[in-house]
Amino acid sequence: MSKPTAQFINVGERTNVAGSAKFKKLIFEENYEEAVSVARHQVEGGAQIIDINFDDAMLDAEEAMEKFLKLLAAEPDIARVPVMIDSSKWSVIEAGLKCVQGKAVVNSISLKEGKDDFVSYAKRVMRYGAAVVVMAFDEKGQADTLERKFDICKRSYDILVNEVGFPPEDIIFDPNIFAVATGIEEHDNYGVDFIEATKLIKKNLPYAKVSGGVSNVSFSFRGNNPVREAMHSVFLYHAVRAGMDMGIVNAGQLTVYSDIPPELKERVEDVVLNRRSDATERLLEIADQFKGQGGVARVEDLSWREQPVAKRLEHALVKGIADYIIEDTEEARQMFDRPIEVIEGPLMDGMNVVGDLFGAGEMFLPQVVKSARVMKQSVNYLQPYIEAEKAEGAKAKGKIVMATVKGDVHDIGKNIVGVVLQCNNFEVIDLGVMVPWADILKAANDHSADMIGLSGLITPSLDEMVTVAHEMERSGFNTPLLIGGATTSRVHTAVKIAPEYSGAVTHVLDASRAVGVASTLVSEGMRADFVAKVKAEYDDIREKRLARPKSDRLVSLEAARANKATPDFEAFTPTRPAFTGTRVFDEYPLAELVPYIDWTPFFRTWELAGNYPAILEDKVVGESARSLFADAQAMLKQIVDEKWLTARAVVGFWPANAVGDDVVLYTGDNRNEELTRLHFLRQQVQKREGRANDCLADFVAPEGTKPDWVGGFAVTTGHGIEEHLARFKAAHDDYNDILLKALADRLAEAFAERMHERVRKEFWGYAADENLDKAELIKERYSGIRPAPGYPACPDHSEKPELFRLLDAEAEAGIQLTESFAMLPTAAVSGFYFAHPETHYFGVGKVGEDQVAEYADRRGVDTDQIKRWIRPNLAD
Repeated sequence: MSKPTAQFINVGERTNVAGSAKFKKLIFEENYEEAVSVARHQVEGGAQIIDINFDDAMLDAEEAMEKFLKLLAAEPDIARVPVMIDSSKWSVIEAGLKCVQGKAVVNSISLKEGKDDFVSYAKRVMRYGAAVVVMAFDEKGQADTLERKFDICKRSYDILVNEVGFPPEDIIFDPNIFAVATGIEEHDNYGVDFIEATKLIKKNLPYAKVSGGVSNVSFSFRGNNPVREAMHSVFLYHAVRAGMDMGIVNAGQLTVYSDIPPELKERVEDVVLNRRSDATERLLEIADQFKGQGGVARVEDLSWREQPVAKRLEHALVKGIADYIIEDTEEARQMFDRPIEVIEGPLMDGMNVVGDLFGAGEMFLPQVVKSARVMKQSVNYLQPYIEAEKAEGAKAKGKIVMATVKGDVHDIGKNIVGVVLQCNNFEVIDLGVMVPWADILKAANDHSADMIGLSGLITPSLDEMVTVAHEMERSGFNTPLLIGGATTSRVHTAVKIAPEYSGAVTHVLDASRAVGVASTLVSEGMRADFVAKVKAEYDDIREKRLARPKSDRLVSLEAARANKATPDFEAFTPTRPAFTGTRVFDEYPLAELVPYIDWTPFFRTWELAGNYPAILEDKVVGESARSLFADAQAMLKQIVDEKWLTARAVVGFWPANAVGDDVVLYTGDNRNEELTRLHFLRQQVQKREGRANDCLADFVAPEGTKPDWVGGFAVTTGHGIEEHLARFKAAHDDYNDILLKALADRLAEAFAERMHERVRKEFWGYAADENLDKAELIKERYSGIRPAPGYPACPDHSEKPELFRLLDAEAEAGIQLTESFAMLPTAAVSGFYFAHPETHYFGVGKVGEDQVAEYADRRGVDTDQIKRWIRPNLAD
């Protein structure tokens, strides 16, 4: 970079639960000591300000902010840099301001909610002596033109300086950096608009600073790091000269401006500075040439084709290259006496390399699954020769029977684990989904399995896993039992499953751990020690749980209700929806859903940690993430263009009022006849002063006050998927099989996001003027919530059948429920709509015996049934 950038201030954002999976995990585990080290690494890496954010529905953000900042204050090497307190909630910002040392920066305030709120927050920021980030956002929305950027910033400046008396040197404007080269003509001048707005701010608003998120400008070229880095460098080269003072940018991945190849620099500057109408097309013409390292033209390296065939097979497996696998497999077959020796020799040697690299963290799941696809193509080619010779296959390291338990239909995670185990020479007998315990035990006996693996996603699956363990004990099994899936945990396995079975029971956190656990369990020399160690750990967990029962931390149901949430229903009048009853959407346009995809969970499906789009530039997993993302984009285009999937939905609204912890739905607006009741659970955990024990019913107007409404929805993007999955299965293509399932799931979530937006703006219309960008939608900055049965705010899956009856979801959207309340197709989302502006996501957590009994009475079922339905929420 050129000399003026020496004054540029880099803001680090890894101490942000929304921006760093590692940091979020540490905070949720209350491992604050290690979380502090994340801040230290940022400072050591050159961050001159650290942005700290704890906004998450499952966190007490105020408490976390206060605790973390106090810890940072005791670390001189960290405390020497300013802190940017980042939150969408003022209470969290103020909690941070009360305990931060030195001068802090508040991120952020704006005119979005109007002048009165803006002035109120500014005065409080000034009272604490902090600087403030002011977004170019007003009552009409985000500023996207030069005129709007400057007008909003000037209006904000005048209010702050002339009316509030805010020190102008403590004002940091963010005039919004947006993506250029999107193919949309209106976006072409976004880079110029920011640069010119910066000039106007520096010229006309004395002492004010300018900041922004630099990576946004190159978003259109995600997956092409060299081009993105060149765009960042070019943008900063001009923006810093215009007066930009600070921003979020990875300095370690910033190309030196003078080192950018001349042709690339010229075309990037044409785009960033909007110097010609065909700038985007011209940059696209050469972009693919620079996907190699350091922005130099990429040339396909085929030198590996000159190596011996065994090395070529290894290279193909490690790199996931299938182009030459058949001819190389045939060449190898000609070299061996028997075709099985190709599998036992070079193919397994290659897969061992894959396994070693994966175990060492040098390969990641998407790459491993691609390797498995190449391996299967080679084995499939050899299979007829092996059968003709009537030879047996290569001896496996061990056999594992795997199944998604009865009532559950989710199998992406199980399939990934199966692929990884196969890559490490385990024979996997996959029984599929919704498998009864009797079929699992029979298969284990029939195949002389070395271990059994159970998977499940929904909470009722936990109870079914307990049943499988119990039946294994009753049947005299001693086969090791592995437990995995999104809702499972080490603690649940230790407390609920392990006591039912005298054999080895082990929780497997993810696919990266599966090989190590399975290999140990089939090892004569290692198994006994491993089993004894795990048993001792689980015994210790149970003893500690018994010694400190969570029921001691609960208040009575009566006390919890006395501390209920009390949203303002006097000043707030609920909006009547545009219709009551249901509305059906058949063949909803998939293209409309694509912009609403949240890609971060997609990468987590493949066990790639990090937030999108930052993960594409991650030093560790970035290369794998970019390759996976490119494949996903290509398949997504096919899904949309060729209509692989059909999107169907049904939404509905009903007159409603709260009666205690229930919400009564009525047949009509006169509210004389009850249609049904929705039953909700209340938090019973002890709360500190000022925090309520929430229940969803608290956010619906009580009976006898004002008329209110509640909504419901069921959406799916899973119709049509089976024929494509069958095609991939026939081709032994696990990679595309998993990729399609993951994309279908993301589209379903995007469908839920899009329908909720339309509910807020059209169908219910309580936020008709809402104008949020994608990032704000993902961060749930909107008013109202859409909690789903089986999730933290309403953890009882058994409320789902009543929702489906109200919506007639099976007939109208083609979505069925299994006996354990899982949805088919699996790419489906359902839930309720709540509209009160104070409603928010929360977790019910553990409930006491008093609430269990009362809830059973409200539901009209016995307490044992309720305990089966909400077992994970029962206090120990």
